[in-house]
Amino acid sequence: MSYLLYVGYFGAAAVIFLWLRDARIFFLTGLSGYRKAAYWGVLYGALGTFGLLCTIAGDTFELLGLGLILAALYLQGRMKREKIWTGSESILTRLTGSAKRPQTNKK
Repeated sequence: MSYLLYVGYFGAAAVIFLWLRDARIFFLTGLSGYRKAAYWGVLYGALGTFGLLCTIAGDTFELLGLGLILAALYLQGRMKREKIWTGSESILTRLTGSAKRPQTNKK
């Protein structure tokens, strides 16, 4: 068992975490960029999970699996999203995807 297996675990967990964060922000704000990112996050999560399975399979497919996980992270980071943070938030707020809900004009 190589240390690269642990890198694969962490990478696949990061892909799933970022997908869930995008989905949470979409449900809180309803922004279309996060909706698209959440939908595509399902595909990237599957790619990351498949990469993890390749990494677990053994020494032959270990680097292929890590490459798939890296590709999923790269593609997930390239998605266009709206700016929802002003820059004064804490790291924990941005990490968990806590976003303000849009104001409605209902009386």
